[in-house]
Amino acid sequence: MTTRADKLTTYRRKRDFTRTREPAGGGRSKSSKLAYVIQKHAASRLHYDLRLELDGVMKSWAVPKGPSLDPSVKRLAIHVEDHPIEYNRFEGTIPAGEYGGGTVMVWDYGTYTSANGEGDPEQALREGYRIGDFKFVLRGKRLRGSWVLVRTKGWGDRSRQGQWLLIKHRDDDADPDTDPVAEYLTSATSGRTMEEIAEGKPAKRPRKPRG
Repeated sequence: MTTRADKLTTYRRKRDFTRTREPAGGGRSKSSKLAYVIQKHAASRLHYDLRLELDGVMKSWAVPKGPSLDPSVKRLAIHVEDHPIEYNRFEGTIPAGEYGGGTVMVWDYGTYTSANGEGDPEQALREGYRIGDFKFVLRGKRLRGSWVLVRTKGWGDRSRQGQWLLIKHRDDDADPDTDPVAEYLTSATSGRTMEEIAEGKPAKRPRKPRG
């Protein structure tokens, strides 16, 4: 049986925790409600990291263009290594030369659950993740409603990362006329811009996501 520590092996191997302030993780047990976070990340290329708690870790996808509220838009989402739940609180700068070096913002956070209204929601999420048809409902500060991650290719091939598509379902929270990436330019927790985070300026409002 794979333990939470085992799931974080790749995450830890890529990082030097004597240099980066990112958490080593592994100290948090399961949340009472499953956590969700999106972190805006200015690494070699700007992208958005979608993280969904499942089985004691944050399942993670890098979304180059960020989420769209338009159900007709399919956004590429590249599956990356599991992250610790403690990572949900991380906002700051990863040193140059370190894996993912650059500025990280907590762009959105909240909780999520299965889009399947029947049975055990976690089992439904686990099965959806396994088969590559991962349907979920976000209850975030900025993003809400029903979404799906659909696996396309690369799964199980160690030479490449799995490619998925992030799609907004048609519901009351869908809005083709609003671009959340353009609308929300500050941190959902500290109120800071990416530039202010990079400069180490203090938070404008002390709010922290779960994790």
